[in-house]
Amino acid sequence: MKYKPHEYQKYAIQFIETKPISAIFLDMGLGKTSITLSAIFNLLFDYFLVHKVLVIAPLRVGRDTWPTELSKWDHLSDLKCAVAIGSVEDRTKALKSKADIYIINRENVTWLVEESGIEFNFDMVVIDELSSFKNGKAKRFKSLMKVRPRVNRVVGLTGTPASNGLMDLWAEFRVLDFGKRLGRFITAYRQSYFTPDKRNGNVVFSYKPLPFAEGEIYKRIEDITISMKAKDFIPMPELVTSEFKVYLSRDERDTYNRLSSELVLSLPEGEVTAVNAAVLSSKLSQLANGAIYKDAGGVECFHDRKLDALEDIIEAANGKPLLVAYWFQHDLTRIVERMKRIKVNYSVIKSQESIRKWNKGEIQVGLIHPASAGHGLNLQDGGSTLVWFGLTWSLELYLQTIARIWRQGQSSSTVVIQHIVTDNTIDENILKSLLKKEKTQEALIRAVKANLTYDRSI
Repeated sequence: MKYKPHEYQKYAIQFIETKPISAIFLDMGLGKTSITLSAIFNLLFDYFLVHKVLVIAPLRVGRDTWPTELSKWDHLSDLKCAVAIGSVEDRTKALKSKADIYIINRENVTWLVEESGIEFNFDMVVIDELSSFKNGKAKRFKSLMKVRPRVNRVVGLTGTPASNGLMDLWAEFRVLDFGKRLGRFITAYRQSYFTPDKRNGNVVFSYKPLPFAEGEIYKRIEDITISMKAKDFIPMPELVTSEFKVYLSRDERDTYNRLSSELVLSLPEGEVTAVNAAVLSSKLSQLANGAIYKDAGGVECFHDRKLDALEDIIEAANGKPLLVAYWFQHDLTRIVERMKRIKVNYSVIKSQESIRKWNKGEIQVGLIHPASAGHGLNLQDGGSTLVWFGLTWSLELYLQTIARIWRQGQSSSTVVIQHIVTDNTIDENILKSLLKKEKTQEALIRAVKANLTYDRSI
């Protein structure tokens, strides 16, 4: 297929070509893979500035998306690609083969650097989903930093650079520029731009940005960063979000409140103990969804409020395909049982065959887990409505899941995102948190948003 880049794609390609370090924050559906591959081709064969490229990506994206994009476009036909994903034998064979681009999944970065015995002689590294390196204590981060001085050019790609707030940016830019812009140490970064938020005596649980922090941080990174929102460059369907409230009975409310206040809930067949805030959050989310895991094993069911709501939504859809996002395994089990009872054609969207059937319109209700569908899945052909049965705290997974259907190529003029929310429960807190983080994300996007009249002599 002949590649006819949009103006924003031409700008992004040139930005990568002219910057030894670049952070490309591209919204879902803007073609970041084809943009990066085009820049790599030019750097390899026109400018002779690089000779061997390593792409680090999520497993499915590295295995499927990059090779597919490479074979899709005519102008990239001379690029040779080796996919180093799979068994140790397969990875080793791929890395020792003759190619221009070598693709590895992020989980095997440490293996490549510290265990494979293969010389790390890549002069360009592309990190697809830069947010995967937001944890400065993670093994993959430390391993990549060991070899980072050997790399002349590095590109960080993501659509969600600050999925959990501005604190994430330190590690991401440390990988890119060795800490030149945001500092070499997380402690100094934290002291410069944040103040303790939630704490217990001397123990600080979280930090919040100082009033000036956002503007100053964005200013420091803007010289190597461009950001683009899909709605600014390509026709996108209208995105409509709504809440479907469900309400607990008095007894159910008492149970929920008791768990929340006492952290211990006595059950007829076991006991659930929330030993800390994180566990409590999970337990309350489960309870809001209608069931909960017991300490001794097994699941205790409390209510069917969300299942009833989902059934009502399916009925109102009148045969229109629905994508349903679940979080806990017992949510999936209960949803499947309900689908069987009401005789609805459903499938868990996981395998290539299920993806094909969904996009062909052969599945009425597609069940999807955000962690397995966050990256690399195109589901816009199968439907335009997403129902959140259970929410996630992760803004990145939340936005990426929505982007499976709200993206370029969606034929519907409107995409509907419906949240089933249990009234006066942690569901409301999670949704508010997601929206609050979205504001931070939007602020970052706006602050470094690409101006297509930018001086191209850089």
